[in-house]
Amino acid sequence: MAEYEENEEQLPKGEKEMSFLEHLEEFRWHIIRSLGSIGVFAIVAFILREQIWYHIILAPSRPDFWTYEMFCRLGKLTGAEFFCIDELNFIIQSRRMTAQFTMALVSSFVIGLIVAFPYAFWEFWRFVRPGLYQNEKQLSRGAVFFVTLLFLSGVLFGYFIVSPISINFLTNFTLDDSIMNEIDLNSYVSTVMMLVLACGIMFQLPIVVYFLTKAGIISPEFLKTYRKHAIVVILVLSALITPPDVISQILMCFPLMFLYEISIMVATAIKRKEDRLALEETLE
Repeated sequence: MAEYEENEEQLPKGEKEMSFLEHLEEFRWHIIRSLGSIGVFAIVAFILREQIWYHIILAPSRPDFWTYEMFCRLGKLTGAEFFCIDELNFIIQSRRMTAQFTMALVSSFVIGLIVAFPYAFWEFWRFVRPGLYQNEKQLSRGAVFFVTLLFLSGVLFGYFIVSPISINFLTNFTLDDSIMNEIDLNSYVSTVMMLVLACGIMFQLPIVVYFLTKAGIISPEFLKTYRKHAIVVILVLSALITPPDVISQILMCFPLMFLYEISIMVATAIKRKEDRLALEETLE
């Protein structure tokens, strides 16, 4: 979208200066730059695939992973030494000739997407922001920072908390000692990536509530009234995006419920500010 003149206050700037096709062309370049940044980081990830696979992707499959060590320390402090994990009861196998190459490409793209997310979202925001009214620009200040912070927090939570606990539970659950867990490479990678990306997306709840409140679609009263319904929805979503074990679902539920309460606080703050501005305009 075009750069707009600074003397306009209320109307979106630049709308009269560019045609619809010119807006599409501008949007196309934002998309190209965003995809380009993802591609650059994906290529770097592919080049460094051996280090990335050993230290990042396959790390939760080994007992020396940071999360397992922290749980073990916590268990020793509390006397619950069963938290310590000496071994994980599974091995990862590649059963297709193209599996390792395919997973190298997929994992490189996902890592590129995660690393490039701040820049890609910034490019999207550069296109959207000029079309906002002046007061909307002020209210949405810091959007890139908070969206990125929540996304990366969700990714880290999914990687360091949900993924290792899910892996530990699922691989140590046995029907009989004679059954060996030989996990397919695609199954392992898809599970970890799904949990990490799902957490990153779900952590955007406060941002979604913020914009829905600004649009007048929801209100703090609505969020408080339907809190119980929201808890049920959160439980269902947690069950859908996590493996079928109770521990992973609970781990996913708690931060989402916390973010829901944060969303209520955000919506309340927005409503109070709007009411105050409306009162000031009335008095004037």
